[in-house]
Amino acid sequence: MLRRNFVKSSLGLAGAAIAAGEAFGTAPMAKNKFKLKYASHFGMFQNSAGKDVIDQLKFMADQGFMALEDNGMMGRPVEQQEAIAKEMTRLGMEMGVFVVDKGGNGANTLAAGKKEYVDIFLNGCKKAVEVAKRVNAKWMTVVPGDFERNLPIGVQTGHVIDALRRGAEILEPHGLVMVLEPLSDTPNLFLRTSDQTYEICRGVNSKSCKILFDIYHMQKNEGRIIHNIDMTWSEIDYFQIGDEPGRKEPTTGEINYKNVFKYIYDRSKKENKSFIMGMEHGNSQSGKEGEAALIKAYVESDSFAI
Repeated sequence: MLRRNFVKSSLGLAGAAIAAGEAFGTAPMAKNKFKLKYASHFGMFQNSAGKDVIDQLKFMADQGFMALEDNGMMGRPVEQQEAIAKEMTRLGMEMGVFVVDKGGNGANTLAAGKKEYVDIFLNGCKKAVEVAKRVNAKWMTVVPGDFERNLPIGVQTGHVIDALRRGAEILEPHGLVMVLEPLSDTPNLFLRTSDQTYEICRGVNSKSCKILFDIYHMQKNEGRIIHNIDMTWSEIDYFQIGDEPGRKEPTTGEINYKNVFKYIYDRSKKENKSFIMGMEHGNSQSGKEGEAALIKAYVESDSFAI
């Protein structure tokens, strides 16, 4: 066969394969093949994909981002939750975290040990089970809330552990996991460091209560990212990403994400584990150009040697 005819034939077959894949409801091959499972958010690529969430999912998958985070999933209409889940299944995407919407006054005071606050939390867990089933989720973010400063820290810790044990009892029969996120947003927050979160997870002693290690927040609160991941590794079930300062995409701040990603990848592979890496940050630049820059930053940070 002449080379030009072979090329034409090959291109024709490739085009037919893509068309057939689309006809049978499967997505075309992603442009980027990432080593880790990065989960983007709705709105992160809306300049390129448009405002429709289904179109945004298609764009994410096309770029190689094969997981999704949606903090506000519990607040979406059931019909939209179902549509999102259906499209993610078609695209082969995984669902990352959504936030347990506890609602009500006093939702931020589990450390106080008050029954009414614990009940609000437990009701949130029950509602989260139904949402998780609907959207094929496994993980949900839980933040214990603020300090109760008129109580000793040990008593507050005991109250938080007691409440989380009861939450875990709701989630565990369904194979679901609440991931506790230490934060840096305000000094009033009870949960602030990875070692403190590790201690609480060990106290709860349930496979349904683990650590969400947000690298941005932990860089602000404690630093030594790889060291602290290593120290708390056995209780970590989820990671989130954001550079510091600014909480934008990797390569925009001081964190060497290429090294951090390599550590997580190498250790995960050695132990046959897998993590979703939530892209919990903003875009450093606006418009389509900013979205292209964000994709480029992930390609660069994911380019560590295996």
